Amino acid sequence: MGIYLNPGNRGFWESIRSEIYVDKTGLIAETNKCINTEQKFLCVSRPRRFGKSMALKMLAAYYSCGCDSEELFAGYAIAENPTYKEYLNRYEVVFLNMQQFLIEAASGKVIEYLEQEVLEELNEEYGTVLKGRRMGLAAAFRKIYAKTDKQFIFLIDEWDCVMRERQESEMLQKQYLDFLRNLLKDQPYVALAYMTGILPVKKYGHHSALNMFWEYSMTNQFAFEEYTGFTEDEVKGLCEKYDMDFALISSWYDGYQFRKFQHIYNPRSVVAAMKNRVLSSYWTSTETYEALKVYMDMDFDGLRSDIVQMLGGGRVRVNIQSFQNDMQSFRTKDDVLTLLIHLGYLAYDSREEAFIPNKEIIGEFENAMSVSGWPEIMRILKASDKQLKDTLNGDESRVAEGLDRAHTEAASILTYNDENSLACAIGLAYYSARKDYRFIRELPAGHGFADIVFLPLPSVKKPALIVELKYDKTAYAAIQQIKDRQYTQALEGYVGEILAVGINYDRDNVNKPHSCVIERMKKQ
Repeated sequence: MGIYLNPGNRGFWESIRSEIYVDKTGLIAETNKCINTEQKFLCVSRPRRFGKSMALKMLAAYYSCGCDSEELFAGYAIAENPTYKEYLNRYEVVFLNMQQFLIEAASGKVIEYLEQEVLEELNEEYGTVLKGRRMGLAAAFRKIYAKTDKQFIFLIDEWDCVMRERQESEMLQKQYLDFLRNLLKDQPYVALAYMTGILPVKKYGHHSALNMFWEYSMTNQFAFEEYTGFTEDEVKGLCEKYDMDFALISSWYDGYQFRKFQHIYNPRSVVAAMKNRVLSSYWTSTETYEALKVYMDMDFDGLRSDIVQMLGGGRVRVNIQSFQNDMQSFRTKDDVLTLLIHLGYLAYDSREEAFIPNKEIIGEFENAMSVSGWPEIMRILKASDKQLKDTLNGDESRVAEGLDRAHTEAASILTYNDENSLACAIGLAYYSARKDYRFIRELPAGHGFADIVFLPLPSVKKPALIVELKYDKTAYAAIQQIKDRQYTQALEGYVGEILAVGINYDRDNVNKPHSCVIERMKKQ
């Protein structure tokens, strides 16, 4: 067992003996399909603390020869797969943590240091094959393969740290990409290459060194969706085991969406919430909000408007194709939003729309705005407690006045003035309601879609709110639509009081553009 060559199974052993371990060994069945095929180069990128390193430790334990991992995998999903015994502990594994090499290498000589370290272990194992002359790492692997017919599985952790942490050094980045291409591309000794990081690998400027990789990222995980985070069923099981409120956990940590799995949870935060029995911002606490603030404050036309739209509970269409997959080559607002998707600050769905996934992340946006140039939005958020209180008290005139202020403040940033603008302003005006309510835009209801619904969390003793918006009509017409289209019937499983809130925005009424009507209803 070595540091880089066949690192063994201790990492996976520690994972499964932890208090909370969710079985993700099904991932191995997917990688087994790719061994010695045209799809053998995999780049699986995810945000920080989404289990990337844990997955690599699992793969190392499964594939590494020189150790017996059968007992460790017994009882887990992969043990039932037909390919399980075929590949178990059958390959030479090379495990590279690029973060380690970047930190330890002297004066930026990352590649030289990496080759020196790995060659030292290869010489210990294959000294008789490699003796006679000095050679680079790729040449050494070729010679080993030629003499022994042995293939290798390469597992690369933090593959993109050179790009993220040495953004200014184009020479180092190019040298690194050339090294990976020479090490992996078209080499007969490669049975599988699985690398993971935060960023995809598609392109860096004009240098397409790693075009042999198949990408699985936060914009599309394809077959790896289930292994990106915790699924809904997995979280329900943990909530039952730890006697935690599933609805509360969902509001805090759910929100990432893919094509098949519509509910993917942040694994780090779910585990911390279960262990501590306290809901808090665990994932965001591992990195300062200053990192998010830098991107929010970038001067791209429409960026601030899109962020405000998402803060108000909306979604924005994003073109992910122009993103250069680095952290400095930004040309449009879409490039910035795409980076925030890969970093985990935004979620992305099959309709090519981005949105803020959950309560944990929206709190991070609020923190970033509080120390930045967003005073208009912060004024709306700070007034939202009063807005909710006035609504629950049925004070229609005060609610209308609050909406006047919120809409005016939001309009100073938004690039449009229509029903979407009004819906965004209302989402911001009731921002504080998200502490006690599940906030839903465009809820399918009766014979249409309810504009905005606030559904109280199970432990909250407050009425549900159905908010219907009208433009240049009347607030009474909004109330009537709630009744006629039976929107209350959409609140499945909810029993109790409902406040129907009708809001109208009258563009011609300069002095009082917003009007509000509130009616109390009951759902048995």
